[in-house]
Amino acid sequence: MQQLPAPAALQRALPGVVFDLAARFTAAGHELSLVGGPVRDLFLGRVSPDLDFTTDATPEQTLEVVSGWADAVWEIGREFGTIAFRVGGETIEVTTYRAEAYDPESRKPVVAFGSSLEDDLYRRDFAMNAMALRLPQLELVDPFGGYTDLEAGVIRTPGAPASSFSDDPLRMMRAARFASQLGMDVHDDVRRAMVDMAERIAIISAERVRDELVKLICGDAPRAGVDLLVDTGLAEKVLPEVSALKLETDEHHRHKDVYQHSLQVLEQAAGLETDADGPVPAPDFVLRFAALMHDVGKPATRRFESNGAVTFRHHDVVGSKLVKKRMRALRFDNDTIKAVARLVELHMRFYGYGEAGWTDSAVRRYVNDADDLLERLHRLTRSDVTTRNRRKAERLAHAYDDLERRIAELAEEEELAAVRPDLDGEAIMALLGIRPGPLVGRAYRHMLELRLDHGPLERERAEAELRAWWAEQPEAAEPAE
Repeated sequence: MQQLPAPAALQRALPGVVFDLAARFTAAGHELSLVGGPVRDLFLGRVSPDLDFTTDATPEQTLEVVSGWADAVWEIGREFGTIAFRVGGETIEVTTYRAEAYDPESRKPVVAFGSSLEDDLYRRDFAMNAMALRLPQLELVDPFGGYTDLEAGVIRTPGAPASSFSDDPLRMMRAARFASQLGMDVHDDVRRAMVDMAERIAIISAERVRDELVKLICGDAPRAGVDLLVDTGLAEKVLPEVSALKLETDEHHRHKDVYQHSLQVLEQAAGLETDADGPVPAPDFVLRFAALMHDVGKPATRRFESNGAVTFRHHDVVGSKLVKKRMRALRFDNDTIKAVARLVELHMRFYGYGEAGWTDSAVRRYVNDADDLLERLHRLTRSDVTTRNRRKAERLAHAYDDLERRIAELAEEEELAAVRPDLDGEAIMALLGIRPGPLVGRAYRHMLELRLDHGPLERERAEAELRAWWAEQPEAAEPAE
């Protein structure tokens, strides 16, 4: 970082609505400061997605100030002193100075409005987020050395870390998230408090933990964030499957460090994401989380063979089930759970392609099974190669290049992205004279298998194949109703 920006430079970096809002509060006799993340990001040269302000005005007085000026107003946070509103294309939150206390067993804040900006800053999570710019003069208020922390790349709390984390244990997750997003390290005192208080994360709702985890995984340095969770013991509480990847070392059975391998796969997968116009725009949580979790089935499936080899048979299937269970516990939506678990289940499918080669049928099935996850599966499979054996790595890369080439060729010939049976449900019912029901589904699946095995069939052959299948079904001999 450079030296502290001059007020003129800060003014140029901020949208005009900041100063319009400040003028309105000043005219009404109130204080107003830009606070927290927007100030931190301003000094880091980042674009902040939020505009957060704090004031000595009560929520009612804030409503009076913005009445007739804001395009829309939301009062959902009024109980906690926050009024949100939109002006032009900017969404703004203004919160009354607060001096909160917390119920140590529930993390429910007992809101008490304060009268001092400095007291309001003291209650915030980290020193780098406890900075404010008084408006309109752009005076920096930094009582806890947040700017110095940004320069040093260190995350500290305004007061004692134990007190801060006792107030809100989610702040421990936020420390790991900021380590990922900003590439910063936590202060030794913060790390010790995280270790000592990891158990406290249990009182935080699964939804809040999930949201911090998503931000961590989608950060610029997710490996650093995950490592911090594991090293402090927080992962044991929120993501125990990842902690379990630290398999104990056995001098007689040497094998790859599964935990470090998983972190490397996560890094490599993030490196294969695309820009906004590509098939997997960065950051992609589904791809990254699948990369981190792809081997979580290994601890449960590890076996030591008599010849000294270590095996993890079916760890892909076991891992997929573990992923579903963990993501459900963290209250992820069904679509995200299904996508991550499917990638984990499929991540071993490619291996063996280079030695034996695949038929066109096998290539079709690979595409069909991946469905809309195919581009992510490409990247996950390539990322899973972390061997230091250059010859082996090159062989696997060439094999996957060949598979992608064959997929492209078949896709051009057969429209693989939309593989469907040659006869749809309506045609099946008409040909067999049956009504909608499970039997139609069975016939449809049979025709899909034929399509995958043989590629597109002529209509006449497709109908002949369906009749041959139908003749073998017990229902074919039953009299029609």
